[in-house]
Amino acid sequence: MQDNTSRRAILRTGLMAAAGATLAAGAARAQDEKIAQELVQYQNQPKEGQQCNKCAQWVEPNACKIVAGVIVPQGYCVAYAPKEG
Repeated sequence: MQDNTSRRAILRTGLMAAAGATLAAGAARAQDEKIAQELVQYQNQPKEGQQCNKCAQWVEPNACKIVAGVIVPQGYCVAYAPKEG
C-alpha cells in the first residue's frame, strides 16, 4: 500500500511542477508579444492632452495591453487610442 501512495505523491508533484512551468512560459510569451517602448516612441510626459491613463490600452496601475514594460499614467506613445465614452 505504501508503494502506491508514494507513486501517487510523485506523480502529483510532477504534474504540479509541469503545470507551473506551463503557466510561467505562457506569461513570458505574453510579455514577449508586447511592443518595445522605443518602437512606439514612448515618453513619460503627455502630448497635447493625450496620456496613457486616458488610453484604451491602459492597465492599472502601471501597464499597457500592447506596450512592454512599466508605463506611467502621464506617459504617451504613438499607439495612443482614446477610451470610449
